[in-house]
Amino acid sequence: MKIEWLLCVVLAACTFGFAKDKADVRDVTGCLSKGDSANEFLLTGTDGSTWEVRSSKVALAEHVGHTVTATGVVSNATAHNMKEDAKDAAKDSGIKKSDTEHGHMKITDVKMVSESCQ
Repeated sequence: MKIEWLLCVVLAACTFGFAKDKADVRDVTGCLSKGDSANEFLLTGTDGSTWEVRSSKVALAEHVGHTVTATGVVSNATAHNMKEDAKDAAKDSGIKKSDTEHGHMKITDVKMVSESCQ
């Protein structure tokens, strides 16, 4: 019983160690569109990632339909990174499910790349 407990603790520590390797603050370049609710937007990254984004600091509505580079803080970063690590591990194991990243971010800065999405 003690060995099983120790193994669980070691496994959890390793998992959290991997999750912290990814940054809590990210820069994502992609197309900004209107989201499902009044203050929510969708940023579709050029890498195929999708982010539900909000901001109290940046007027995101002004950039709908633009290609932007957004800097933001990942919501629930530890859980998000663990989910992404699990998807990467599944892909490495041959599971053919989509591995594109999806998450939530609070945007702190936006720079317009283009006035249109391509």
